[in-house]
Amino acid sequence: MMSVAHRCGTVVPNLQATKQYVKSLVLAGAKELVPAAAAGGTRLAHTDIKVPDFSDYRRQDVTDPNKSSQDSDENRKAFSYLMTGATTVVGIYAAKTVVTQFISSMSASADVLALSKIEIKLNDIPEGKNMTFKWRGKPLFVRHRNEKEITAEMAVNLAELRDPQHDKDRVINPKWVIVLGVCTHLGCVPIANAGDFGGYYCPCHGSHYDASGRIRKGPAPLNLEVPYYEFQDDDTVIVG
Repeated sequence: MMSVAHRCGTVVPNLQATKQYVKSLVLAGAKELVPAAAAGGTRLAHTDIKVPDFSDYRRQDVTDPNKSSQDSDENRKAFSYLMTGATTVVGIYAAKTVVTQFISSMSASADVLALSKIEIKLNDIPEGKNMTFKWRGKPLFVRHRNEKEITAEMAVNLAELRDPQHDKDRVINPKWVIVLGVCTHLGCVPIANAGDFGGYYCPCHGSHYDASGRIRKGPAPLNLEVPYYEFQDDDTVIVG
C-alpha cells in the first residue's frame, strides 16, 4: 500500500507539470486549461449552409408562408384525384392491351384454322365400307353402314359395354358413323372392317370395336371419339 501511495505521489507533480505545459502550448497567457475541441465536433450554428430553393417545384397556392394551406386544400385534392384517375385509366388500358395480345398469340394460326374443317362427299363411300381421311393431323374414319350393321348395333345391351353409350347417341344419321381413328388405349390407328365385332381392330394390343366405334374387347378403356360434324345435305358432311 505504501508503495502505491508513493507512486501516486510521484505521478501527481508530473501531471501538474504536463497541464502547465499544455496550457502554455494551447493558449499563451491562459490562467486555466481550456479543453480542446475534438475533430469533427458538434456544430452550434448552420448559418453558413445554403438551403436549396424549391420554389419552382412548389404549387403557387402554398408558396406564401403567411397563408394557411387549408385554404387551397380543395384545389390541390382535385388535381391529385385527376392525376390518379388518369393514371388508373391509362394503366387499365395498357393491361387490357397486353392481355389481348397474349391471348391472341395463343390462338390458332390462319393455316391451322383453314384445316380445322373438312368437307366430305359421301357419294364416294360405298355401303358397308369405311374410308379414312386426315383431319387436324389425325385419321378420321367415315363408315357407310348397311341395314344389318345398323340393326345389330341398335340391339346391343348397354350393360355389356365397358363405356356404355347407345348407338343413337353416337350418330346423327344411322347410315353414317364418323369417329377419330385413334385407339383410346395408347393412340394407335385401328384397322377398319376387322376384329371380333366387325367394326375396328387395333393390332397393337388387341382392342376390338364394333361398327359404332364402341370398345367391346381388349385394353382400351373408352369408345372411339366422335368429333363434331353436321350434314350440309344428304351427300355432304362437314367435320369440325
